Amino acid sequence: MKVGRIGSFTPWKLVMAELISATLPVESLDGEMEALFGPIDYAGPPMAFTQTDYYHEEMGGSLTRRFVSFRTPVLPDRLAEIKILTNGLEEKHAVDGRRRVNLDPGILNLSRFVLATTKDNSHRIPLRDGIYAELTLQYARRDFQVLPWTYPDYALREYRDILLEIREILKKEGKRGGT
Repeated sequence: MKVGRIGSFTPWKLVMAELISATLPVESLDGEMEALFGPIDYAGPPMAFTQTDYYHEEMGGSLTRRFVSFRTPVLPDRLAEIKILTNGLEEKHAVDGRRRVNLDPGILNLSRFVLATTKDNSHRIPLRDGIYAELTLQYARRDFQVLPWTYPDYALREYRDILLEIREILKKEGKRGGT
């Protein structure tokens, strides 16, 4: 019988899902995120966000979703800290207490995509300071698989294809000696 050994985590790829109001200039947000998390190595196209009207009252009706990822790898135990930083960016860009951006940080490795959230649920793991981790998608059979609790927008083929592109960046980084 082998005894488990305490070790260190392997760094993961930081992915940011941005839900953006039409009134927020994306370029300034990108610069602020790069100052916090390092250079962006993937910036996806803005896509109309029509899956729910949950955010309309607060952010307006013309919302877009965009994914970005960062070249600098992060250790998975930083996920709560990253969510706290992104909540600060959301507050900074709010107008009259209404957010103009909703940032969903996630971490990706070759086998899964994990999102940070402030909302508790039975399938979420508490990290710290009211931040939870959710296994959102699992990679198997050459694709990201939807789980029973996966948010409907993350289940979309379009979103999963983007995450597959980012996963390919991660694979190439690994072949060059990165993560």
